[in-house]
Amino acid sequence: MANPCILYVTASSGDEAEKISRALLEERLVACVNILGNITSHYWWKGEIQTGNEVLLIAKTMDTLVARAVEKVKSIHSYECPCIVSLPISGGNPAFLLWLKEETGFGAG
Repeated sequence: MANPCILYVTASSGDEAEKISRALLEERLVACVNILGNITSHYWWKGEIQTGNEVLLIAKTMDTLVARAVEKVKSIHSYECPCIVSLPISGGNPAFLLWLKEETGFGAG
């Protein structure tokens, strides 16, 4: 059984975030993507602490689509090792969760 989840993805720019968002939506791997611009990230990379400006994508999908969505993002992402993580949705607005299932092909709609 498919369960709703969130994909948390960072991108190098607004243009890259838009490209990723569009690709995921066109293939119905996600039902919705929120793009939050201009975040500052601090992280370890190749033995050094780095700081950079990024754009955050929050995508709503179903857990059974995560592997395909990760591969799609990796295929177009500019990073060598992009941040793409999945978080389960344990509850929420039942109407929204039904819409999410329907838009990703798992509902009765």
